Amino acid sequence: MSKAFVFPGQGAQAIGMGQALAAAYPEAQAVFDEVDDALNEKLSALIWEGEIADLTLTRNAQPALMATSMAAMRALEAEGVTISAAGFVAGHSLGEYSALAAAGALSVGDTAKLLRTRGQAMQDAVPVGQGAMAAILGLDLAAVREVAEAAAQGDVCQAANDNDPTQVVVSGAKAAVERAAVIAKERGAKRAVMLPVSAPFHCALMQPAADVMAEALANVAFQAPAVPVVANVRAEAVSDPDTLRALLVEQVTGAVRWRESVEYMGAQGVSEAWEIGAGKALSGMIRKINREITCKAVGTPDDVKAAAESLG
Repeated sequence: MSKAFVFPGQGAQAIGMGQALAAAYPEAQAVFDEVDDALNEKLSALIWEGEIADLTLTRNAQPALMATSMAAMRALEAEGVTISAAGFVAGHSLGEYSALAAAGALSVGDTAKLLRTRGQAMQDAVPVGQGAMAAILGLDLAAVREVAEAAAQGDVCQAANDNDPTQVVVSGAKAAVERAAVIAKERGAKRAVMLPVSAPFHCALMQPAADVMAEALANVAFQAPAVPVVANVRAEAVSDPDTLRALLVEQVTGAVRWRESVEYMGAQGVSEAWEIGAGKALSGMIRKINREITCKAVGTPDDVKAAAESLG
């Protein structure tokens, strides 16, 4: 029975996340301290006592979610569960950085700095209000790609996140995404929901951010991960450090192939997924993709103890 450790992306953030872990485990507190030091600010204070509107800003949410995931990972390690308990690691969008840090490919400090840069670059790539994203519910990837093409009309409109068989997110110019929402419903989508995001992630409009990340990633030390990373843009396992670095650049404008990533892990014998960090969004997606994979959320001290006990 193989396990995958999976790491959440943006949208999972909540005020207070990771605080109980830090109180229960010095190793978890050390992660938040390391992130605060790397960013030269008290991000932990924002995470635990701040306003959700500030935490949700992309430049804050990205390092904050990684810090929470890594705090949970260090708590697991304190209970004797190492990364080698997983056959694969994978993360949703920014979660791929958490996965790389968990697998030892990147240091926590470097990861925090990269995610602050990534969040800021994604925010800066498109002026607020000019881009948008919408979740299309009830149509598959092929159908949503056709919707996006019909809606583009000379603007950027792309299928950005293939989350599960019932949900594909489109991203691009605001007017085009709004058109896509209308067309999707005309073509049988159950719902089309505009997402509360500040930028159109994972589409061609993010090219300026990809250029920034290419430069930032070139200056960071990468190690081979302790376990293979199922990369968003490939939906297959990758272990070569230089390839992983290149794929993180590609990921900024490329689609998050989460459904295919989970299908890949299932085909490799993964029967259990541990969602490490904040929330349970990935577990919900995984259940819709492959009901044979059991899911376990690991975000609180109780979750950590239960997960460690399950390994005996």
